[in-house]
Amino acid sequence: MRLHGFLIGQTETLLADVLKFTGPADAVTSRFFREHPKLGHAERGVIAEAVFAVLRRRMEFAHLAEGGSGSPTRRLTLLGLMATAGRSAIRPFLSDAEANWLEHVARIDPASLPVRVQINLPDWITKALDGRFEPAELAQLAAALNYPAPLDLRSNPIKANRDELLRSLSEAGIEAGETPFAPNGVRVVGKPALSKLDAFRNGWFEVQDEGSQLLCSLVAPRRGEMVVDFCAGAGGKTLALGAMMRSTGRLYAFDVSDRRLAKLKPRLARSGLSNVNPVLIDSEHDAKIKRLVGKIDRVLVDAPCSGLGTLRRNPDLKWRQTPESVAELAPKQLSILTSAARLLKRGGRLVYATCSILEAENEAVVKQFLDAHPDFALVSARDVLAEQRIGLDTGDYLSLWPHRHATDGFFAAVLERRGDAKPKTKAAGAETTPEEAAAAAAEEAADVIARAKSVDETPDAAPETAEPDPAGAKVKAKKSKSKQ
Repeated sequence: MRLHGFLIGQTETLLADVLKFTGPADAVTSRFFREHPKLGHAERGVIAEAVFAVLRRRMEFAHLAEGGSGSPTRRLTLLGLMATAGRSAIRPFLSDAEANWLEHVARIDPASLPVRVQINLPDWITKALDGRFEPAELAQLAAALNYPAPLDLRSNPIKANRDELLRSLSEAGIEAGETPFAPNGVRVVGKPALSKLDAFRNGWFEVQDEGSQLLCSLVAPRRGEMVVDFCAGAGGKTLALGAMMRSTGRLYAFDVSDRRLAKLKPRLARSGLSNVNPVLIDSEHDAKIKRLVGKIDRVLVDAPCSGLGTLRRNPDLKWRQTPESVAELAPKQLSILTSAARLLKRGGRLVYATCSILEAENEAVVKQFLDAHPDFALVSARDVLAEQRIGLDTGDYLSLWPHRHATDGFFAAVLERRGDAKPKTKAAGAETTPEEAAAAAAEEAADVIARAKSVDETPDAAPETAEPDPAGAKVKAKKSKSKQ
């Protein structure tokens, strides 16, 4: 589209609000557009793409902006628009000083910039990744994280197989192909209006990153089993698991957010699944969970995390997260994993997963759990995928990286309950941590509340009937951390 001068001011206003980091960038952007309803679809695209370009390349742009004129936010805005709309598009609306500065910037070789500026990651994240990658590969990872993610779909075998979906997309003029690893995955070229397609309204597909689909392949639920998606979110993985079960057995979708579970309802209605039971819980210690202890065949724990594996979609997270916020997550992740593990039968499988790229949220949490639970053993993710003819070998853990696998950054560990060994207990007189004390108190409170209630709230209750959403859910160009 032809750029109008007023869009520069609108972009600057939104960018200033986003850079306060008072909330997720996508939420701030959505609110801004609601407050400016006269902005057209194309105009919104110009503004949003420029703002997210600044978030992806903030360190680089801040370095380049040191030589410009005008306010810092104005300079960042112009760099974002130059990166997305092009320098010629904004030239008519610039002062001579601004035009000369951007001409100088355009001649700078990015490879000549300081390495930390090229990487565009906070120093604490770079330091956390230093031990895992050589400098050259770390630069490749950083570049991949700073590039927008492709659009992946999961074909719904309850309604249509992948080949049928690809033919349908082709007939609609949409270019797409198979994803490299996930058996039901489809990668779309560009950002077409998928929600307008009959295939979408008829439940032939869901938008889901290939990495997220592979987590479900690790769970590998079978027909007729009892399965729990412990942190279901908006239900993307729930729907994938339900389809793998061929709509048999019973699949519980637990989440602490009624708002997130509400987003599952129209998706569930389109899916054709009848085995999904959405269940709102208060916490990982909810009495509804305790009633299922020892009864479940498979559990997926997609734990709340920093989301740093999703920087292609959520670039603001690298500036909003801190070492302190990550340190606060690990005890919560361990508590959720421990609570979910109690649901398993002997021989049952649990998959612990995050969309984080930090060892503190991944391997460290699994190691701490296994040290305290000798009745659980690690199962090779490589072997589990091989059983399903998925040729992806990242070792005993599933470790997905944008620069290696073209997915979001994901981690997963497959754990199996092997026997009746009791979890290890503390030695007499050992100090109880605040996290352990809080967990014990929460469990005790849940027991008291459960006994006091006269209404049976068993998760076996049938789910509410979901009415189809005739408008269809809109596909975001930028995915939020809300679970896919």
